[in-house]
Amino acid sequence: MQADETNATPMTLALAALGWTVSDPVRARRLLDVTGLDPDDLRARASDPAVLSAVLRFLESHEPDLIACAEAIGCKPAALVAAHAALERE
Repeated sequence: MQADETNATPMTLALAALGWTVSDPVRARRLLDVTGLDPDDLRARASDPAVLSAVLRFLESHEPDLIACAEAIGCKPAALVAAHAALERE
């Protein structure tokens, strides 16, 4: 999925980042371990700003993942960081 930075909302970027994150089983397991979420909870709350904020915080904590995710979804890493900040305010 390519995110058009000019039109992407924080929620859209975060959802794209979530999809990228869970596309790799090892990274998905690390996300669940770090956040304390289980797969059912993650599915049920995927549109919750708090959960999406946690996903972006997870990516920010490991810069190689942040950069790879941004590249994969077609945005700059700074856009993901800004989306995280915006979601934190919600």
